[in-house]
Amino acid sequence: MSEATRAAGQVENLTLLEKAALLTGKTVWETHDLPRHGVRSLWLADGPHGVRKQTGAADHLGIAESQPATCFPTAAAVANTWDPELAEEVGRALGAEAAAQDVDVLLGPGLNIKRSPLGGRNFEYFSEDPLLAGRLAAGYVRGIQSAGVAACPKHFAANSQELRRMASDSVVDERTLREVYLSAFGTVVTEARPRTIMSAYNRVNGTYAHENPFLLRQVLREEWGFDGAVVSDWGGSNDVVAAAAAGGTLEMPAAGLDSARQLVAAVHDRRLAEADLDARAAEVLRLVADAREPGTAPAVDAAAHHALARRVAARSAVLLKNDDAVLPLAAGTRVAVIGDFARTPRYQGAGSSAVNPTRLDSVLDLIGSSGLTMTAFAAGFRRDGTPDAALHAEAVEAARGADVALLFLGLDEIAESEGLDRSTLELHAAQTELLAAVAAVNPNTVVVLSAGGVVEMPWLASAKALVHGYLAGQAGAGGLLDVLTGAVNPAGRLAETVPVRLADTPTATTFPGRQRTAEYREGLYVGYRYYTTAGVAVTFPFGFGLSYTTFAYSDLSATADAATVTVTNTGAVAGADVVQVYVSRTTPGVHRPVRTLAGFARVELGPGESRAVTVPLGDAAFRHWDAATGAWQVEQGAWRVLAGAHVDDLPLAVDVELVGTVPARTEDVPKRYMTGDVQHVPDEDFAALLGRPVPDAAWTGPLGANDALGRMQTAPSPLARLAYRILAALRDRAERRGKPDLNILFLLNMPFRAIAKMTNGMVSAEMVDGIVRIVNGHFFSGAGATVRGFVRTRRADRATARRLRGDA
Repeated sequence: MSEATRAAGQVENLTLLEKAALLTGKTVWETHDLPRHGVRSLWLADGPHGVRKQTGAADHLGIAESQPATCFPTAAAVANTWDPELAEEVGRALGAEAAAQDVDVLLGPGLNIKRSPLGGRNFEYFSEDPLLAGRLAAGYVRGIQSAGVAACPKHFAANSQELRRMASDSVVDERTLREVYLSAFGTVVTEARPRTIMSAYNRVNGTYAHENPFLLRQVLREEWGFDGAVVSDWGGSNDVVAAAAAGGTLEMPAAGLDSARQLVAAVHDRRLAEADLDARAAEVLRLVADAREPGTAPAVDAAAHHALARRVAARSAVLLKNDDAVLPLAAGTRVAVIGDFARTPRYQGAGSSAVNPTRLDSVLDLIGSSGLTMTAFAAGFRRDGTPDAALHAEAVEAARGADVALLFLGLDEIAESEGLDRSTLELHAAQTELLAAVAAVNPNTVVVLSAGGVVEMPWLASAKALVHGYLAGQAGAGGLLDVLTGAVNPAGRLAETVPVRLADTPTATTFPGRQRTAEYREGLYVGYRYYTTAGVAVTFPFGFGLSYTTFAYSDLSATADAATVTVTNTGAVAGADVVQVYVSRTTPGVHRPVRTLAGFARVELGPGESRAVTVPLGDAAFRHWDAATGAWQVEQGAWRVLAGAHVDDLPLAVDVELVGTVPARTEDVPKRYMTGDVQHVPDEDFAALLGRPVPDAAWTGPLGANDALGRMQTAPSPLARLAYRILAALRDRAERRGKPDLNILFLLNMPFRAIAKMTNGMVSAEMVDGIVRIVNGHFFSGAGATVRGFVRTRRADRATARRLRGDA
């Protein structure tokens, strides 16, 4: 008997209330159990780059302590490996650690597309390209689930900004949504079969993601064949009844029994089909049936996982500049180590993914065993950017007496965090001024960068070499030293574009959306799709990365199904390359970027060695979403297949004639969407792309349950305005200290209705309505409604709990 059949049979034995209870959390991290039916609770835990199981005070923001676990490099780092097999190896380690801690569902990987380099959570995501993001995330999912733990890829979908993330509406045309923001999830679902998936906080085209029939029923379940459980992001459920009808399974964390009563009432009132409730309950029961029994997983070899984390960090590092082959550093090289990050590494981002590492290496800890001779260490600067002349002078003096100055620069903790977007792509001036001064006294200055994303680099000329390590995890220091000394030949390739300046990005004037909506006016032109089409110069292009050897490409051949190219290591040392294949349509047709990534392959070669590499293509490389037919189509005509080292270095090209599924056709869209001129899209052009009027973005009228608490700034109630000022003051104080206050950030971006979803039943939906009335200036009627709601909810909870226990 299949698990699906067994779960369906089990559902028949449950009462309506028991089925409803399965669809909402019991605690911050646990699902409801049904002891009299032998259904145990499941434990869910964060885990994009390390398990975060909290054993004491529970929260979802990474504040309370969690069990020690290996902190691997973040997804933004691992993406630079372009290696799905290595991603799967990381996934296996994550799954093994989750199983050893009796975690049933690991909440990751994150694979949202990096719409803007300002995205506050970009360090948790792989790429600006959906093919690369999808293939790497699929590797993670396969690895995690091989250990008997359910993976939960997130956040589905169009979840691109942190500002008002729980109340914002992502307004995006269907073609862009399908080709850019859903595509990676489709790859993961169809190739790796995750047992769960996490819905996003935001609305998508007017409907919350967790109750969006287009996303959850039409695309996810009907088109992709997903039959698992859809888990809400923590506090991301809006209407539990609408969610169940649309395909949303589990409301987390713990909304109390009010949600269960809403589901039962909806079935009785015929607002929810019992078949939909049964389907959602069966999804939870299958998840329970598939879970590993607690206490059965083998112990984890922490030392082996630390060694893996070091290997992954080295493979993730990207060598961006290496003038005069200053790297690798030979044994005995006298180096001055400069920069606070060498002493206190910036190795992961802040928020729900924050891991309590099993150990943490620093460059100062390990440089003695690297073969290098450290002449001096100088902190050089304060992390928060506060000028410090003494630290600056000490570092310059240290650099004078060394063969090479190793300068460790990066973004501080407040720059990148869940809950807030970045405001700039600049490094602190204290760091860039120090670089100029150090380079003036020691031309052999090597910069090692720690950041979860890209930064502007007007200072690049001052660095003889540059290694971007991203956020490299607990063993990152060792991995970076391996690259600097040549123990590992760098093979990282950028999974995102490094723009010259923020103003050059396609969303420079629109990100983040600051009112009700986040308008995706740029359409298809995300990342390199924009820069290559619009002809905008960049500092480093998508796919770029240097090596200590060189590679050449020859003998490209291609069909509609695959491309084959020969890669040769033309240098003197062994190394790894990533051959990248792009496609470009040469016949006129519907608007699209001038070239898009169609496939890639990592290849390791000895000196002088050549190998023919075949990269699969197929319809997915050439297709577009055709809104008129509601289907994927491939235009008939001539296409060019290009191969090379990165998106701007494609020396080989061959033309392919495709039969296609439809004739090439002209398209009635604004000209800017043919040319990539999308930085300043007027309403009429965006409306033409959407195929409907642009929704009103302005915050108007009284506050509602779905408005963010941050809107209390202009609320009618003086009490509400005072509450906002207190929250804002706490936020600002934390920023001055250089450490984000995640609770405050969450509250300011949280809608009022989430109060009922995050308080384990202490607050009901009825009470939220009363609170909103108070905020809108109706204190007495609102207070009365809140008190009455509290009394009714407590009374109803006691009765519901008795029924669930079978006492009544």
